[in-house]
Amino acid sequence: MTVLSRPTILIVDDTPDNITLLSNLLKDKYNTKIANNGSTALQILAGGAKVDLILLDVMMPDIDGYETCRRIKSDPRTSGIPVIFLTAKALPEDEALGRQLGAADYLSKPVNPVTLFSRVSQHILAK
Repeated sequence: MTVLSRPTILIVDDTPDNITLLSNLLKDKYNTKIANNGSTALQILAGGAKVDLILLDVMMPDIDGYETCRRIKSDPRTSGIPVIFLTAKALPEDEALGRQLGAADYLSKPVNPVTLFSRVSQHILAK
């Protein structure tokens, strides 16, 4: 698979170390785009960037992940992009809210790389 035909994942997290970790984990199989907050993620998507899946942190300044997801899912141009929350908020009610807002999946930090690859692959193939 050429680099151009690989799926693209938008990583949205306000912690540079998390972005670096996720980018390094995913770079061999996927193209990645990076946003360090919800507003930037929404701008990237509004600009028409091809994105196949979004990894989205919940706790961010400006617009939190829940609101970012709500806006993504309410826009017909982006509503079909699977969103996986990747967050330290691990209570059942946190996951329930994420799924209610349209998230395809909900993973807790620190992420297990095997689980991350499995879920990312599953949701890209199901798209």
